Amino acid sequence: MGKSGSARQDGDRRTRIAAQRAAAQRAQRRNRLLIAGGAIVAVVAVVLAFVLLRGGSNGSASSAGEPPGPTGAALTALVGEVTSVPAAALAQVGSGTVASTPTSISGAPLTSGGKPEMLYMGAEYCPYCAAERWSMIVALSRFGTFSGLATTRSAAQSGAGTAEPYPNTATWTFANSSYASKYLTFTAVEMFTNIPDKSTGGYTPLMTPTPEQQALLQQYDAANQGAIPFIDYGNRYMSVGASYDPGVLGGLTWSKIAADLHDPSSPVAKGALGAANYITAAICSLTGNQPATACTPAVRALQPKL
Repeated sequence: MGKSGSARQDGDRRTRIAAQRAAAQRAQRRNRLLIAGGAIVAVVAVVLAFVLLRGGSNGSASSAGEPPGPTGAALTALVGEVTSVPAAALAQVGSGTVASTPTSISGAPLTSGGKPEMLYMGAEYCPYCAAERWSMIVALSRFGTFSGLATTRSAAQSGAGTAEPYPNTATWTFANSSYASKYLTFTAVEMFTNIPDKSTGGYTPLMTPTPEQQALLQQYDAANQGAIPFIDYGNRYMSVGASYDPGVLGGLTWSKIAADLHDPSSPVAKGALGAANYITAAICSLTGNQPATACTPAVRALQPKL
């Protein structure tokens, strides 16, 4: 798999992902039974019922005892801060403290609307998805515009009462958001909420992957048993798990994380912006290094490492 596919790097990457998967495997095993085919009508019914209950809420509920995320003008300001990280700060961070980068895959080009497609599959309960979303929003904002972003937290415990790693991490949800870009299509599938479902021991279903999306997860993520977050960059690159240590976000508010993204010396910036740079490098490989404002020399310097 290119330069990052050497035996040593593959071994390191498998070790990191195995550690993440071991921490979350109970939740993933429970949820995989719900993800994989069958009872589609029943799942859709559950989702519709949940949406009706959820109404116009701003993201999924926060974990018990945890303060909710910002709304209204505060949310607007927060989104503006996260989507406007200066290129100079990103360039200063470079590869940062990234532990896992996108790796090469081969397959029929993944496109949508005549543009390369970036597919994300995750869940609101997932702490590794929580960390990766910060980086994805920073990177994707260099190519287009988000609307409808809302804050949420990763879960504290499952429906079976099992403690989750990196609980209550402040993050975002893509569930009710949209993204517009003339360079690529971004498709997000948040498969579960962060709300425990005691009847299954897992989490409440939210978005159901299409058969085609499920097939990509099974094809490219089989070695990791469907670990999330799973990101497919146009069937040219893929990544599984968090790219950096989610622990750097522990105990921080949304506002603190957003502020730290503008400080290249902070642990948050070194992790989240380093990952954003690699995400940007993968996307630039799909867009022919356009636009130049995103595909800077600092970003292009990372492409040989993918």
